[in-house]
Amino acid sequence: MMLQIAGVLDPQRVETIRSQLAAEEAGFASGKTTAGWYAKDVKHNDQASGVVAIAVMEHVKSTLMANALFLSAARPKAFVKTLVSRYRPGMHYGTHVDDPLMGGIRTDLSFTLFLAPPESYEGGSLIIEDNEGDRTYKLSVGSLILYPSTSLHRVEEVRSGERLAIVGWIRSYLRDPQQREMLF
Repeated sequence: MMLQIAGVLDPQRVETIRSQLAAEEAGFASGKTTAGWYAKDVKHNDQASGVVAIAVMEHVKSTLMANALFLSAARPKAFVKTLVSRYRPGMHYGTHVDDPLMGGIRTDLSFTLFLAPPESYEGGSLIIEDNEGDRTYKLSVGSLILYPSTSLHRVEEVRSGERLAIVGWIRSYLRDPQQREMLF
């Protein structure tokens, strides 16, 4: 099940987050440092790791834990990992499946929370493959897409502007996706 959730963060909060992250420019480094063995070859982005990024990720986690739709769909037992992800022109993330275990913890669901207005960058769409073909996502500011971590997906090359997002992985109380979908 893939689920879009609009308005997880309001536009004013997103603008504050973007300003805070821009002020902490030095906190961004190559995303290859957190990539699995295969992903290192196809991952070309930046990730933030500074004090502001940590505070932003904690805010996002607490916001998601207060979102009834997210809770109903994900049944989160734990946030396995969250990252602030940035793509500038020429950056992309090739087709991959997320690691099934991160730090020894199972990853059942992945999410992307969009922080950049879709009109502010060219390219950079999240493409998730499923039985019906490729699905393309470039959501409005503060909106989130939740999808199974087992999904083949990629981020198109950014041609101009900057794509900024929070990405994360969740361990659900319900390992079986059919059980999660049925309860949802």
